[in-house]
Amino acid sequence: MTRPSFEELVRQIQELPALPAVVLELMSSIDQEDTDVYVLGQKIELDQALAAKTLRIANSSFYGMQSRVTSIPHAVSVLGFHSIRTLVTACALTGSFAPVSGGFDFQGFWRHSLATAVAARMLAPHLQVNPETAFTAGLLHDLGTLVLATRFSAEHAQIRGYRQAHDCQMFDAELAILGMDHAQVGSALAAYWKFPVAIQQAVADHHALERLDCGGLPLVVHMANVVAHALDLSGRDDALVPPLSDAGWERFALSDAAWFALFGQIESTFDEMSRIMLA
Repeated sequence: MTRPSFEELVRQIQELPALPAVVLELMSSIDQEDTDVYVLGQKIELDQALAAKTLRIANSSFYGMQSRVTSIPHAVSVLGFHSIRTLVTACALTGSFAPVSGGFDFQGFWRHSLATAVAARMLAPHLQVNPETAFTAGLLHDLGTLVLATRFSAEHAQIRGYRQAHDCQMFDAELAILGMDHAQVGSALAAYWKFPVAIQQAVADHHALERLDCGGLPLVVHMANVVAHALDLSGRDDALVPPLSDAGWERFALSDAAWFALFGQIESTFDEMSRIMLA
């Protein structure tokens, strides 16, 4: 089987369904100071399924609101634009790929992605990283895997077979079969969907141990990915915990008690979020 080129991969990415227009508008407005958040709120409400799921999360313990949020404009006013952007993007992403046959565990994939997003949001403040950006980057970190599974299903079956035969990490199997890994593919997809450069970089580098010493968003996503695997929140039998950046672990400088407390918070928050987003 001939390896697809990176150019072929990008072409397949460009044939993927577009994200909802309101999500693309939210992404493009990140750095704009004059964004009319209420006009955006009205646009979100036009997508009833997206709005309903967003409101369910806004009213969950994830945000811990004292009173009930009853509309998207209300949510914008009490949670802020950045939080709403995160929620809408997350709800749109989890519905953006139709499951395919062929042995790929979509439910396990999204459970792990959401667990990584939740962990990233909770780890972010320890490295002075924006929690909402960390959540989005965590949710996106493995999207390259979905591109490979849905657009290159024969090759992905080979990758899964190689991984099982060699008992190795998925990215090692991808490099062996394709010559590129899901982090590179995911970063290309994040660029095509016009996510911020910082998120593209975090997706590209979440396995790149040699590039994580600088800290920041890539390190948060790397650590969140490791934690989500270690807590086994995906429910997959074959999940391996990826290598951990020693320098990254030291940067967080948390005690054992603090880590265990964080693990408990991540598990309980993930349980609630998964019931809403992955139902």
